[in-house]
Parts: sequence; structure tokens; C-alpha cells
Amino acid sequence: MEKVLAIVGPTAAGKTALAIALAQKFNGEIISGDSMQVYRHLDIGTAKATPAEQAQATHHLVDVCDVDEQFTVAKFVAAAQRLITEIRDRGHLPIIAGGTGFYLQALFDGLRLGSSAPGDPAVRETFRAIAAEEGPQALWQRLADQDPLAASKIPVTNVRRTVRALEVITVTGRPFSHQADSGAQYDELYLALNTDRTLLYDRINQRVDLMMTAGLTDEVAWLAAQGGTALPAATGIGYRELLPVIDQPDAWPAAVDQIKQDSRHYAKRQLTWFRNQTTATWYDLVQHPEQRAAIDDQVGQWLRS
Repeated sequence: MEKVLAIVGPTAAGKTALAIALAQKFNGEIISGDSMQVYRHLDIGTAKATPAEQAQATHHLVDVCDVDEQFTVAKFVAAAQRLITEIRDRGHLPIIAGGTGFYLQALFDGLRLGSSAPGDPAVRETFRAIAAEEGPQALWQRLADQDPLAASKIPVTNVRRTVRALEVITVTGRPFSHQADSGAQYDELYLALNTDRTLLYDRINQRVDLMMTAGLTDEVAWLAAQGGTALPAATGIGYRELLPVIDQPDAWPAAVDQIKQDSRHYAKRQLTWFRNQTTATWYDLVQHPEQRAAIDDQVGQWLRS
């Protein structure tokens, strides 16, 4: 299976910087997993990597759509699958960086999102606990004992797929290898970034203020001239709040406050999703930059496995 590194977590947690650093260290190329960074001309509100940052590592799925185009999860999956193969053929590591969990789940579990077989959150948490306490090898061995065919297709280090297989076996009483969602195309490693909530929210608020200083209103005015709220790209945070009042400067402070609130709520949803839907290893590089060494070690061991 092709190895794919996924860097996830809430907005403003440092994903862009980590993705670039890991791409440089492990000969990687970055695929944006963000649903808004695909749009041309929308640079500030989508928090794209700057031209200087993009020059440090190859980036994909940035600036590939016009603002009147609908970018769907199916389009993302098709593009990401093609790019992963091309990147691996070049001998490089595919690194997906972004906060749209729905996109990543569709890529790694299929467009049915792994729901073709029933699940049970309590059972899932039991197996996650085993992996945490006894290690991935012990969890994988449980699968190998119950369903050798499924185990042969799942790397020992892929805790998420191992948990899913054992969960389905437990719930259905049937081998995972006989079920519709048993296929696993990738050996993915999730790394998740987060920090103290108060600090994270402060960083989000500061980011929005910097966006306004950098010219977000000019970007929104341009979007309004292209069609405004009727455009698919107009649904993004930052654009949807400012578009209705772009000609009313007195209303901008309230709109900015709404952007901050919507961004904080989005960060909370991201955290909930990635905690519940993945077996990511969590790091805090904001307060503990020394954890970079542990990240490098984890990625290096995974690549060698």
C-alpha cells in the first residue's frame, strides 16, 4: 500500500509550517486537503501558504478552480488519488495538509465513508484503548488471530484500519475481509496539531485581524464583483460574513467579530471530528516546539515499517 502522511487539526494550530518542514526532511510533496484553497484569487481568507512558503516545498490542489466552480468531495478524491500515485512514482512522500476531515475520510475510507458495515462507538473505543495501552502490534495480532486475510492487507502501524476491522468483526460476527468496506488502498499516518484552547482562540482572533490588515476586504470586494453570494466559493468563512456588508464599512467590525466566532466554532468542530474519527497522534508545537523531534521519529519509523 502507498504511504500517505496526513497533517490535521484545527485552524491556526501550525499545520502549514509542519507540512513544509516534513516535506523538506522526508522528500515530500504537499497536497492541500482544504476545501477552499482550491479557489484562485482567494488567498487571504483561505489562509493559503504564501508564495514564499510554497517555494519551500511542492504544493498541489491550490489555485485549481475558478470561484464559480463547484469543488466536491468526489473531485478531491479523484485528484488526490492521481496525485498520490504521481508523487510516489517520483519517489516522494505524499503529505496531505488541511482541515477538511470529510475529504480525508472519503479518500481513505471510500466515498461511502466506511459506513457500509455497521459500527459501535463503544467497541471502537475499547480497541483504541488496547492500542494505546498494549501497542499497535498487540492490536494487530488480535486481528491476525481472527481474520488473517484482513490482517495481511493492513500494516501493523495502521491503527485506524486495525481498529475498524476489529470493530466490524465484533459487531457483525463476520470476517472483515468479507465485508464491503474492507479494502484499504493507503497506509496513512495521521499527525494532529492542537494547543491550549484559550491560546488557540487567541491565535485565531489574531489571524483574522491580520487578514483584515492584509486586504481581506479587497479580496471580498473582488469576489462580490464576480457574482458574490451566488458563487460556490462565497460560502467560505471570511467571505460569507463580509459579502453582505462589503459596501458598508461601518458594519465591518461586527462582521469581523462574526468571522472570529465562526472560525472558533469551526476549530471546535475540527477537533471533535479528528478526535472521534481518527487515531491520530496529537502534538502541541505552539507550546512545546521540542515535540518536533518526536514527530520526526514517528514519521521515520512509519516510513521504515
